[in-house]
Amino acid sequence: MDPFLEAAIEEAELGLKEGGIPIGSVLVLDGRIIGRGHNRRVQRGSAILHAEMDCIENAGRLSAKEYQRATLYSTLSPCDMCSGTALLYKIPKIIIGENKTFQGPENYVRSHGTELVIVQNPKCIQLMEDFIKNHPELWNEDIGV
Repeated sequence: MDPFLEAAIEEAELGLKEGGIPIGSVLVLDGRIIGRGHNRRVQRGSAILHAEMDCIENAGRLSAKEYQRATLYSTLSPCDMCSGTALLYKIPKIIIGENKTFQGPENYVRSHGTELVIVQNPKCIQLMEDFIKNHPELWNEDIGV
């Protein structure tokens, strides 16, 4: 398995252990992880701290040229907010663990020239299927339903 997707899965599992939603993300630049994060909306009482937002925040300030060479990994298809952040910083490639349980605005993201690679990783799918089954109210809150 891709070690960067595995790192994103580790983040998702950490979020679940903390009582949150099991979605993880890493930002990779020049073959190394420069930011890691997981969904911390529950843990921090945040309205916006999805995994990708946490990851990008934890990477710290980067130059436009650095973002434009980076790859964002997420265990789940990024939502409108997280996709918008990737587009704002012109991150050229997003590796998505799965989009079976939730699909963000993938066609819109592609229309802006971003490459999406959808893996359909069984572990990512199982994490979300189990969470959605066991915590539907929390999941619906997270996606704005």
